[in-house]
Amino acid sequence: MTHDTRTPVRAGADNPWDKPSPAMSPEQEAQLKQAIYDKIPERRKKYIEKVGYANWDPFQKPQDPIDIRLDETNRTAQQLMREFLQARPEAGSNEYNRGAWELCLGVIGGSQRFVGMFDFCNWYRDLLAREDKLPK
Repeated sequence: MTHDTRTPVRAGADNPWDKPSPAMSPEQEAQLKQAIYDKIPERRKKYIEKVGYANWDPFQKPQDPIDIRLDETNRTAQQLMREFLQARPEAGSNEYNRGAWELCLGVIGGSQRFVGMFDFCNWYRDLLAREDKLPK
């Protein structure tokens, strides 16, 4: 069995991967950004050059995972689906439930594809109601 003999990376000034502290000066932040750039592989550097070094932000916050994104009612996708399925008197098939879940994620995420589907469904329901053809 071999042991990892590499020196563990310490937090602090020696570690270029640490996030800049709020008290970090712009010059220190630029130095840290350059140190991070110097340590990354060439393949990743090509992406940064494509975006532009000035536009590249190695300190940006990650996006929220999809399951904790909230809609306008401050509900997660899981909460919405649970309420939707409980409000339906009959149990839907797996295909039905998958379709509802995909639409839920798409609408909460703001995907134009799903917003278009949602708008069409609302428009079609209103059309059926105007023509008195809604299923009872």
